[in-house]
Amino acid sequence: MPVTAGGRGSGVNKEGTTPKHLTPNTRILGLIAGMGDLPKAVAAEARKMGYRVVGIALYPPADESLKPFVDDFHKINIGRFGGLLALLKKMSITNAVMAGKVPKELLYKNKTSIIPDMKAVKLLFSLKNRADDTIMNAVVNEIEKHGITLHHTTVFAKNLLAPAESLTRNKPSKDELKDIYFGWKIAKEMGRLDVGQTVVVKDLAVMAVEAIEGTDEAIKRGGDLAKKNAVVVKVSKPHQDMRFDVPVVGLDTLYAMKSVGAKVLALEAEKCIILDKEKFIKEADKTGIIVIGLDFE
Repeated sequence: MPVTAGGRGSGVNKEGTTPKHLTPNTRILGLIAGMGDLPKAVAAEARKMGYRVVGIALYPPADESLKPFVDDFHKINIGRFGGLLALLKKMSITNAVMAGKVPKELLYKNKTSIIPDMKAVKLLFSLKNRADDTIMNAVVNEIEKHGITLHHTTVFAKNLLAPAESLTRNKPSKDELKDIYFGWKIAKEMGRLDVGQTVVVKDLAVMAVEAIEGTDEAIKRGGDLAKKNAVVVKVSKPHQDMRFDVPVVGLDTLYAMKSVGAKVLALEAEKCIILDKEKFIKEADKTGIIVIGLDFE
């Protein structure tokens, strides 16, 4: 049950009692949330671990759908970086985690919905470039300067990590395994260059490389070119910082693959999160998409 506005910061619900999973000494976890279902999964696991979870939705793109999953809920415009730091301090948060997608194309779209404060402007102008890791490392470093420990997202999503095995009834053929290995090397190199984490291949040729558009759009673009039976490979970056930009797939990934007749999804084992894993695997089997977790390192 979420805490009401009057009880924010106290861990007390509207009935005036402490929720059962909390104690007077419960640690507070700040959940800095983007869009998608990952923040909800992280919140649920953190609460099981005994944290009182303070959800902070960055809008756009996040909305209020996280609210029922946390003990306390706040929204803040994604451009108000100084406001975010002030809120974390006000709530006495010293432990935090980031989860959920924040599309980088927001930097280039309608800027009337993003209102940068001076802290955000200063941070953006200090960057050597606007690559994903450059932006996120600057954000993380600034947050940790304020005495806040940012935990690995995977700490609160261990049960969602792809295992090193075939997850579906069907398994890749020899030719599909060749495509996976070929795509794996390309995807790792693209990750090293901080371009993207996903590639679409067919017959040992690259159909698409993920860039700013994101995984699902890259799948559709590459799948259209492949016509059908494309292989999708998603990996972590070399030296992936698990505090941010952790590879994630979900039902939308499968639907994107289905729409273009893609056949195989290969994920880096223990480095890629599968949202709603049980339903994901059932849906993959239903649609005939092969899903496999691998580790070529």
